[in-house]
Amino acid sequence: MKSRLPLKVLLAAPRSFCAGVTRAIQIVEACLEHYGAPVYVRHAIVHNEHVLREMEAKGVIFVEELSEVPDGVPVVFSAHGVPPSVVRSAEERGLPTIDATCPLVARVHQEAMRHHRSGCQVLVIGKKNHPEILGLLGYLPAKECQVIGDIEAAKNVQISMNQPVAYVTQTTLSVEDTGQIVKVLRKRFPKLIEPRTETICYATANRQKATRAIAAKTEAFLVLGSPTSSNSSRLTEVARQVGCEKVRLVPEPDELNLRWLDDVSVLGLTAGASAPEYLVQQLIDRLAQSRSLVIEEVSVTEEKIHFRLPIKRFPKTSQISISRSPTKSQHRQEGLYRNKHIALSQELHLA
Repeated sequence: MKSRLPLKVLLAAPRSFCAGVTRAIQIVEACLEHYGAPVYVRHAIVHNEHVLREMEAKGVIFVEELSEVPDGVPVVFSAHGVPPSVVRSAEERGLPTIDATCPLVARVHQEAMRHHRSGCQVLVIGKKNHPEILGLLGYLPAKECQVIGDIEAAKNVQISMNQPVAYVTQTTLSVEDTGQIVKVLRKRFPKLIEPRTETICYATANRQKATRAIAAKTEAFLVLGSPTSSNSSRLTEVARQVGCEKVRLVPEPDELNLRWLDDVSVLGLTAGASAPEYLVQQLIDRLAQSRSLVIEEVSVTEEKIHFRLPIKRFPKTSQISISRSPTKSQHRQEGLYRNKHIALSQELHLA
């Protein structure tokens, strides 16, 4: 029975998939279509369990190391990027490789290398063990870069007196927290060299901006996304920063105890850049079973960015026998893979 208490839902926009996530998923789908299953992917292609389960059901195998990939089988590098050493290892084994690194992550790699070539000590603002940072550090000599994870690290970082200092950032950080770290670094290093372009990605910034626009007006705030997703976790932090005390990260719509919302009349809702839009609809449908909903979408900007797929040929594979047959997802959701059927004439980049 529905509660008589209506529930107003402020729905943040933009939300859900960004252009980089969409592109990475399309690349894996194209590889499945071109090669057949299995297709191996080094690390989770994106940090969302729903997406990974959908892909596993189709014959994608996720691994952490290239040693887990059989000889001659194509391997896709995840959207988070990989260090050059991984690319070299694949080449030495003769593995066909396809690079699904987000173009914005690749741009950060280029910025960091540019700073290094100009003689700078490169400060990398980010989470030390995040795969994006691990990939980035592979492009820089260990003695010429340092990871700055928080304000305390920024206060204590040690640099040679006469060496110029530059910084880049992980693409999925909190805009406000990163700004505070940069403020400390500027105070310590007045000639601090900034990236030529913003290195926190547009989608991260937009989703945080949308969260800020509505969270202070709500009694509770939900972020759909996986705990492994940095950008989703940052959205919960942003909601708390603007004054919403009742905030929760929701990996699975069915996991939310609706009693948690019994005394809530205004709810904020968003989804991280790696979370599919269908999760939003599933949660709304679930809420509608017990409450009378009034939904208001609050948009702070319109995203028009689309990343083209790479245009070179698929790498060739050895003539080997692969026993695993492709499987179909039993839970395919409309909208998860928009425009996923890519003509084979639109070919992929050889890493």
